[in-house]
Formats: sequence, C-alpha cells, structure tokens
Amino acid sequence: MPHRSIRAARLYSARISRLRFSTASVYCGYSDTILNLKIGSGTKVIYQGFTGRQATINAKESLDYGTQIVGGVKPGVEGEHLGLPVLPSVRVAAEKLKPDASAIYVPGVGTAQAIEEAIEAEIPLVVAVAEHIPIHEMLRVFQMLTTQSRTRLVGPNAPGIINTHGRCRLGFQPLPFFLKGNIGIVAKSGTLSYETVASVTRAGLGQTYAIGMGGDMLSGTTFIDAFRVFEEDEKTEGIIMVGEVGGRAEEEAADWIVEYRKRTRNPKPFMGLVGGVQAPPGRVMGHAGAWAAPGEASSVEKINILKQAGVVIVDHPEMFGPGMKKLLDTSEKKSSTQLDNVQQRGFHTICQRPRIVQNATMSNDQRRTLYIKQSEAVDMLNKAGFRKSDTLSSSRTCILGISIDRSERSPCIIASPSTDPTDTLYLLKKFAFAYGSNGAISDAMLENVSCHLAISGAAQKGLFKLISALHDIFVSKEAFVLETKIVVTENGEVQINEAKFGFDDAAFKTAGRQCDIHALRDNTFEVLEEVDVEKSGIIYVKLEGEGSVGTIVNGAGLAMNTIDSLTRLGAHPANFLDTGGKATSDTIKSAFKIVCSDPRVKVIFVNIFGGLTRCDMIAEGILLAFRDLEPKVRIVVRLRGTNEALGQKMISESGLAFDAFDGFDDAARRVIELAKSSSSIPDIKSTG
Repeated sequence: MPHRSIRAARLYSARISRLRFSTASVYCGYSDTILNLKIGSGTKVIYQGFTGRQATINAKESLDYGTQIVGGVKPGVEGEHLGLPVLPSVRVAAEKLKPDASAIYVPGVGTAQAIEEAIEAEIPLVVAVAEHIPIHEMLRVFQMLTTQSRTRLVGPNAPGIINTHGRCRLGFQPLPFFLKGNIGIVAKSGTLSYETVASVTRAGLGQTYAIGMGGDMLSGTTFIDAFRVFEEDEKTEGIIMVGEVGGRAEEEAADWIVEYRKRTRNPKPFMGLVGGVQAPPGRVMGHAGAWAAPGEASSVEKINILKQAGVVIVDHPEMFGPGMKKLLDTSEKKSSTQLDNVQQRGFHTICQRPRIVQNATMSNDQRRTLYIKQSEAVDMLNKAGFRKSDTLSSSRTCILGISIDRSERSPCIIASPSTDPTDTLYLLKKFAFAYGSNGAISDAMLENVSCHLAISGAAQKGLFKLISALHDIFVSKEAFVLETKIVVTENGEVQINEAKFGFDDAAFKTAGRQCDIHALRDNTFEVLEEVDVEKSGIIYVKLEGEGSVGTIVNGAGLAMNTIDSLTRLGAHPANFLDTGGKATSDTIKSAFKIVCSDPRVKVIFVNIFGGLTRCDMIAEGILLAFRDLEPKVRIVVRLRGTNEALGQKMISESGLAFDAFDGFDDAARRVIELAKSSSSIPDIKSTG
C-alpha cells in the first residue's frame, strides 16, 4: 500500500495537530483521514457504477443540488454519461479527473471490491451505500483501511454524507428536507436521520453536515469521527447523534464527550436518541449490526451513559428541532436540566428495564436465519476432535469464542474465566487480531488468552487446539460469532459443554457462498410468520404480550424507535416490521397481510418517513391492501417525507376509514385510543 513521504507526512501531521485531529508528530494512520470528511463546493466527485439506473438518478439529483461530479467509472468502458466522462477503472479516473471523493453505486456483491479499488487509487473519501455486503469481505476491506492514511470510508449500508453550506452530497439523503444551518447530525439509522433532519429544518435551524454511519457491524466512520469534524467546524453550533442497540460506539462517544466538555470553555450542546429500548434480548433488529454481542450494554444503559456525559436524550426525533432550539437559546445548564426532565419522562417508568444479562452469554432466545442448531455446532467441533461433556462439579467452565470487535474493526478472540452471566458482563475480554493473519493462533495470543482464563499446563494444548479449530471455522465458513462454553477437566482436557455458531447470511444470499451452512437452517424451530414474509424483503419480528397494535414502518431504526415510543405512551406493540428502504406498493400490501394475520392486533399503525421510499407509493400500497385484503381493523397512517403531500391526499380522498396525522405523538395517541375501543369496528367502506 503506497504511503506519503516522510516530509509530506510531517507537514500533514503538523496541520492536523493544529486542528486537534491528532497528536502524532510523524505517524499517519486511518484516524488521520478524518479531515477527508470535510466536503464542500470544491469537492470533486466520481461515481463507481456510474451508468447504472440508481446511480444515474442519484447523480442527476446531486448535480442539480450543486455537487461537483466530474465523471464516473464503468469497468472496461470509456465514453460519456450525463455529459461527463466515463473511464474504465478507478485508477484511470483518479489519474485523469483528480477526484476528492467517490460514491459507490455497485451492488453488494461487488461493493467490497469497488472500495478496495478506491483505496488502491488513494481516493480521499469513499461512500458506500449498499447493504448486504458479506461481513468477511468488509473485514478484508477494513484491514486495508487501517494500514493506510489516504482514504476515509463512510458506510457501508449508510445514506452517505452531505454538507449543506457547500451543497455537496454523496449518498441518497432526501434533499428537500435539508436546510443550510448550524446543526451537525450523525446517525446509524437512515430513516431516523431523515426524521432528525426534517425536525431541525422545521425548527428553522438547518444543518451543516449530516453523516450516516450505517447499520452494519463495521463502520468506516464513527460518532467520534463525526464529532471531531463538528467540533472544528465554525458553522456547527449544536450536535445530534442517533444510535441504536448493538456495539459500543455510543459508550465510546460518551467518553469522548466527557473529555471534550472538560477541555472546552464553551462546549457545543449535544442531543441524542438511542433506538432498541424495547428490542427483545438477542434479536437482530433489521440492521445487520443491530444486536448486542456478549458483554455489550443495552439501549437503556447507553441512554444512561450518554445522559451522564451531558447529552440531552429525546424519545423521538421530532423532539430534536424544538429541543435543540431551546438549548441554543438558553444557557446550557438550565436548558439541559429542563429538557432532560421533560424529554426523558418515559425511560424512568415504562421503558427502563434491568440489565439484560442474556447478552453476556449464549442465549437461546437469539434467532437469526444464519444461526445453526447447537447440536450442529457441537458436531462441527466433534469432528475437530473435541468431546461433548456435561459440566462436572469438580471441573472449571469458561467461555471461549471468536467474534468481531466493532471498535477495532477486526476479528477477535472472546474469553471469560466465568460462565456466570453477572460475572461475564465484567470478565469477558476481547483479543483483537488482524484479519487474514495468523494472529489468532500465535504464541502471544495463546499466552494472553491462557492467562486471562487462568489455564496452564496440559490444558493449554487443548486450548490452542480449540482456538485453531474455531479460527478455521470462522474463516472458512464466514462466521460472525462462534461461542463455546468449555469444560477444563481435572486431568487438563478441554471439552465442549455448549456451542452457539452464527454465520453471515449475506455470504450466501448476496455472494452465493456457504451453501452447505445455509442448508442447515431448520425453519421448524422459527416463527412461521417471520419465515414466510422474508421472500417479500420484509424483516418481521413477532413480539410477546398483549400485542394490540400492529406496526408497519420503513427502516430498521425508525421501526425500533416506533416500538419504543409507542410503549412509552402506553401502547402494546405486536411486532417489529421493517419494510425496507426500497419498499414498493406490493411490499406494503405484504406487510399488511402479515400484520393482519395476528389475531391480537386491533389497530395498525403505518409510520412512514419517505426517503427513497415515496409516500405516494406507500399510500398506493395501503389502498391495495384494503382492496384485496379487506382488513377488519382500524388503520392510523402517518406519512412524512418524499411526496408526503401527494400521499396524504391519496389517503384523505380514498373514502376509507383511515386516521391520518402529521405528528407522531398525535398519531400514537389515536392508535392507543382505537386499541382501547376496538370492540367497535367500523365498516371499512365508511368515510374517515
């Protein structure tokens, strides 16, 4: 990988040191590419996958907005598209067009390779919007990224980055909601970021930057990276972060905020939201990264940690605009106390729950299409020479496995000397190693893991053998988590007590690999409705309890927040349902079908914020559902975003029994009212 000269490195390092982006005097690494996020009117952009349909539509919008697109790439082809040059490779485009950034519009199966080509061509900023990229391909990409100092990545599975003052967009953020202003926004969720942007715009504040981290396990840009840009940006006066269940990014952000507030005389105010408060323990909530790994904090705990760091937490993104306006208009201390008492009323009552210890160890509640049965996981280890054993009173039990360290952006050994859930929360330790290396099976790794587990003597040989076996499975079968409970017998033998293995479904669904692993899936142990709706591209999780309110939402983050907010207001959601960011009318009809099949549901709440998904398309799907399914429940519709006026008009003129709202709280309260009075169901053909 090419590196800058020592002289250039010193000059570059001195520059970023003055901006407090780095304290290094010579060394340049990935963290030193943060400046590349500072896009603007002078940023020259190329598109990879330039001539594709989605790229073409997006490029036209971005050109109209003011983005300086200078051309694009189509492998092996040279020509012209949209009046701009098309070049046969990224390297050629880099040489001829001298771009500052690349927007990648290549399907998930080719995204990783496209990112690698951009890294090799030393493109300063790369934005990857695609989802369903195989995780091991991204591990390889991040191994490249972390060993160079030229290229910064935003994404993958992210809406991208936008600067309103420079009118520069890389990604697919819905442009009508943006307003040149003074608030910096960084979010994991696309739909929640759109809601946040719209709220800030309605409040008359506008935005400086909006940066999408993305919902995958690994992100090229984090909250802290965005904070560093916002801190130094003179136009940014307030900062908003949107997080969710899974990973430690929110906790790390809180640590940074504490340090920032200590060293800054007049710190900029922070507001935040964390989705997934009501997410069932261990479930994957739409986003590939929206699940808590062993030892990670729950959403409630993240909220409390952020509050302690001085972040004003809200329950719903509609509150960001008014809340930030109040923070900026009043003193920090007074407004923080006042807002905190108002906005957080629900988390101290309905939403708060004790620490979820199931996440610390192997939970039988965790279901995902790529988990195999425990017996099959144990069989894989039996073939590697390990015996299945019941825990003996005279034996020691430990946790050992391989997973992914999101903070280090690399695979890691996970180990805990105790299997007690309470102990594991504090004793579980991660030992990161470079992807594609022998770091997992090195002498140094064995020594570190052995020391942490207090394993010595003859048992070390068995421990090394197990690490080697797990590493081989992890790499060859594209796993994302391999957890075992091991027994160390009195004679030093390492045996297997339990095993939970999870494999990357994108490796099969996107790239067509790992067919043998995918074939092990046994649908008889899964919820039938959840399996049936997969073919429609819908992610559906059936929730326990009264379940009187069915939900239909576009976007995983917004779906999680909808459940959280409904629960806060006293409703009883029946399901999590993410129609997907590219939902069509047929998708909405399929969503109605699955929600209506739940006999508990008394009212359906359709909560849509249109970005790529247009509100008129959603309205058409709702009307299709009425025509073909004739649902016998009341429906409350909240349509905001792209083409919202047209969608709302279609609903209001339909002559059907809908209740339509703009604001979330008004819609949610109507949902609760209808659920309580559900014994009286109106004729679906009556006027609303």
